[in-house]
Amino acid sequence: MALKYADRLDEIQPFRVMKLLARANELQALGRPIVHMEVGEPDFPTPQAIVEAGKNAISDGRTKYTPAEGIPELRRAISTFYHAQYNADVPAERIFITAGGSGALLMAIALTMNVGEGLLMSDPGYPCNRHFLTTLGAHAQLVPVTADTGYQLNRSLVANSWQSNSRGVLLASPSNPTGSVICEADMADIVDEVMTRQGHLIVDEIYHGLDYSDEKLRSAVEFSDQCIVVNSFSKYFGMTGWRLGWMVVPESAISGVEKLAQNLFICPSSIAQYAALAAFSEEARSEMDRNRSAFKQRRDYLLRELKALGFGIPVEPSGAFYIYAQLPEGCGNSEAFCHDLLERHSVAVTPGTDFGYFDADRYVRFSYAQDIDLLRQGIKQLKQALTT
Repeated sequence: MALKYADRLDEIQPFRVMKLLARANELQALGRPIVHMEVGEPDFPTPQAIVEAGKNAISDGRTKYTPAEGIPELRRAISTFYHAQYNADVPAERIFITAGGSGALLMAIALTMNVGEGLLMSDPGYPCNRHFLTTLGAHAQLVPVTADTGYQLNRSLVANSWQSNSRGVLLASPSNPTGSVICEADMADIVDEVMTRQGHLIVDEIYHGLDYSDEKLRSAVEFSDQCIVVNSFSKYFGMTGWRLGWMVVPESAISGVEKLAQNLFICPSSIAQYAALAAFSEEARSEMDRNRSAFKQRRDYLLRELKALGFGIPVEPSGAFYIYAQLPEGCGNSEAFCHDLLERHSVAVTPGTDFGYFDADRYVRFSYAQDIDLLRQGIKQLKQALTT
């Protein structure tokens, strides 16, 4: 007997990069050395100060449920972090610790969206966001972005794309897959546009800390206390597998988020929370900043080499650890290119079709979250792929 499952599953596409990773790992298990340039996971270990704090949490028996909104010490630490990093006053009561950045994004959408409503977001963009909306009966209203707008939304795009059922806007800065950053003027304009329309603005700042411009990256919390800001301990803080993030919400949303957190997750990992207290220590931050310098070195190397190979990169990424590049002429579509590159040349990169629809089959995403020596090997094998 064939059981029937929810119709929403038909509208949710597989996360192609995970399928690609599984195949790459399968080939690696067979003895083939694979150069991984597909997954956005830092190769650096979690900073030692955080690891030791996690061990101490286990030894001290801090393995029970915590408050649904997170332990008070960590909420206060993040509040202090916002003041030190952005000179912004964000009360701890508006900060919720979550089960990863994904948990925060899911709750942000559950908080703001009704069935049938739409949320504007860029195309290309992180694919899980639109699938979160589908899961909750809402819709991703994808807005094509190009190099002309730095692969980001601006006020004009928001105003011209707003529909009768639009409820708000989701931004990501720095973004996945393009590594682009919203400039200060555009952020201010978008905040004003969305608030004028009495909409919600959700800002994904998961890659904050991994920015390479000389200009200080600003947070949306500096522009309005009505924004919902999502962040994570995964990327800059190097805690991917610990599954810990946070969200900043307007004061009026506190009781609603409390209910969602209690019912959806009970609480975040207690061990990860106590470990994350050490993430703001001088020792851990020094290690993270050294890692950021290494990422910048990798970015600069990969940009130079990919351009020399004929990849189109009209906007250099300012943050994260990705390069979104147009395929050279004659390479075919992105999915076929990525399949061939992995199977024949042992290099894994992600097709642009993972991130949206607009021109997606002409683009691929390179992750430089690997050691530079591996990136050099990947470039060598990529050159062979393009000349054979």
